[in-house]
Amino acid sequence: MGLPIIGHLAKKGFRTLATDVDVSKKALVEARGAQWSPSLEALAAEATVMLVCVGFDRELRELFSRMKPNPGAIVAVLSTVNPRTVQELAKQAEGRGFALDESTVCRGGRAADEGTLLSFVGGPAAVVERLTPVLRAYSSDVVHAGEVGAAQVAKAANNLVLWACLVADHEALALASRYGVDVERLRSALMLSSAANDALAKWGTQTMAWAEDDMAIVAEMAAECGVALPQAGLNREICRALKPRRYKLDQY
Repeated sequence: MGLPIIGHLAKKGFRTLATDVDVSKKALVEARGAQWSPSLEALAAEATVMLVCVGFDRELRELFSRMKPNPGAIVAVLSTVNPRTVQELAKQAEGRGFALDESTVCRGGRAADEGTLLSFVGGPAAVVERLTPVLRAYSSDVVHAGEVGAAQVAKAANNLVLWACLVADHEALALASRYGVDVERLRSALMLSSAANDALAKWGTQTMAWAEDDMAIVAEMAAECGVALPQAGLNREICRALKPRRYKLDQY
């Protein structure tokens, strides 16, 4: 998600700096109109707003321990992590003189390319107001979900429904295929019915790369608050089994 977001920020006139542990991405960053920063520390020394895109809780915590943002700066976490993680880090950030908010993104890679992501934001209203013009550079919709942690909850709810729909879509089209029905014609028809869902609309273009990790966060959250989510548990196991595969209409 990072490279498209970088490109949209630069096109909208923001002075955009980027860094990554993979230095081979420097040319790609510069091709998007942004400047390459040699290190996290160098970037933090200049930034008024930092957008963090990493994969996992442990990576976010490690990065946070190294960053030294300017006083009054905003650090926005785009990563999908446990709400407790960002809440803990936000408290530490306050003691260090900067704000840590969250801005989780939905709608996938195509929306990132097009600049039409949905951003859920969690944090104090005054900080969210400052951050929103940056988010608007790559998001067609920005929703203030609540205080810090709320955006992670919103993203978890989104992911829970997304993967449930994708699993159901796969089973429905697999059944139809075994009965000799043209699955593409059926898929188009289902998009006109009560079965319509975003995963079905984007069928054949999705990756399962993050499904199991998303559902693991949902399971952790449910255990922490004592909520039983039996369907989510089953979908997690199905996603784990299907993760190595990309969905194509000819795989039934």
